[in-house]
Amino acid sequence: MSASAIFVLDLKGKVLICRNYKGDVDMAEIDHFMPLLMQHEEEGLLCPVISHGNVHFMWIKHSNLYLVAMTNKNSNASLVYSFLYKLVEVFTEYFKELEEESIQDNFVVVYELLDELMDFGFPQTTDSKILQEYITQEGAKLEVAKTKVPTTVTNAVSWRSEGIKYKKNEVFIDVIESINVLVNANGSVMSSDIVGSIKLKTMLSGMPELRLGLNDRVLFALTGRDKGKTVVMEDVKFHQCVRLSRFENDRTISFIPPDGESELMSYRINTHVKPLIWIESIIEKFSHSRVEIMVKAKGQFKKQSVANNVEVRVPVPSDADSPKFKTSTGNAKYVPEKNLVVWTIKSFPGGKEFLMRAHFGLPSVENDELEGKPPITVKFEIPYFTVSGIQVRYMKIIEKSGYQALPWVRYITQSGDYQLRTNV
Repeated sequence: MSASAIFVLDLKGKVLICRNYKGDVDMAEIDHFMPLLMQHEEEGLLCPVISHGNVHFMWIKHSNLYLVAMTNKNSNASLVYSFLYKLVEVFTEYFKELEEESIQDNFVVVYELLDELMDFGFPQTTDSKILQEYITQEGAKLEVAKTKVPTTVTNAVSWRSEGIKYKKNEVFIDVIESINVLVNANGSVMSSDIVGSIKLKTMLSGMPELRLGLNDRVLFALTGRDKGKTVVMEDVKFHQCVRLSRFENDRTISFIPPDGESELMSYRINTHVKPLIWIESIIEKFSHSRVEIMVKAKGQFKKQSVANNVEVRVPVPSDADSPKFKTSTGNAKYVPEKNLVVWTIKSFPGGKEFLMRAHFGLPSVENDELEGKPPITVKFEIPYFTVSGIQVRYMKIIEKSGYQALPWVRYITQSGDYQLRTNV
């Protein structure tokens, strides 16, 4: 089962727009949502599902809006949340910014979209490119010839329209990997994994069939080829365009791609990852006097590679003041509202070491409240590099007209949840 009704509320809980799909829930029940949310927030028991009697509210917050799905059945929560996030994505595609004003200015289009996106509580057409073919923001007069529903809504390839034409046929493939690392205060890696995604930007004419080849260990084992580096992908999730039966049979990723930008697949690689940017920190706190911070950052990746826009975020006591900094490269600044020192390095070559020193004054009267020990976090992006060693071996493009198309591949490694704990 899915949602009975969908509501869009402002920050005060006022209903901006709503749609009752099944008529099995009293719409006035939404009045209980905001008081319950505030009560849970005050008690520190905030939960993604809030219940009132036999009615359940599943909600997300976006900008200055709450999107709430209401049901009185044992609904599939993951389906409802996927739909709510898809709703945000579609509205953003239509209105650029999704906020209270954009809902009020476009309520007719919003109602039309809510009618097409869900039917009797079940998600229907959720692809914004297909929706834009017949739900437009222009107030055009309806002509008889235009009342025909696009075939893309009813045919087998609902994510791609027919008759697409490009002068130059190209497909851009981005392999993006995020590294999640947690290092304890002694310097041991407690947990690490790689979360990757393959994104496409397709500019191809007609209805092309694409076949993507990766250095997948299972595929190599099936075909008896064990040469070269291979990867074991877990939790693989595909776009609806991929033929899952073919992938299950012979690990071939075969699909007719959506036009424009899309995420073809995501995956996780559960492996021990050496932190690419290693941080050593010495934080000395002298009571009623000062805090001395010394942070050393070392690039533990190939010398040919360069990490861009590196940010090292070092926590400082909430009552610290009078900051002074000294850096061997980049610049450091104090962000008092977040109790952080942010050290920014535009370009960080592999194998290099850089140093940052910070000095803060402390008040003579000590703060009685016990503060936690937040970790140092690092943000970075390394182009033309993947930690897992995943490779696009080939991209075959087959189209009945027989045109030649160019596939372009780009690899990017970036920080995900990248934390290093400290002693102080």
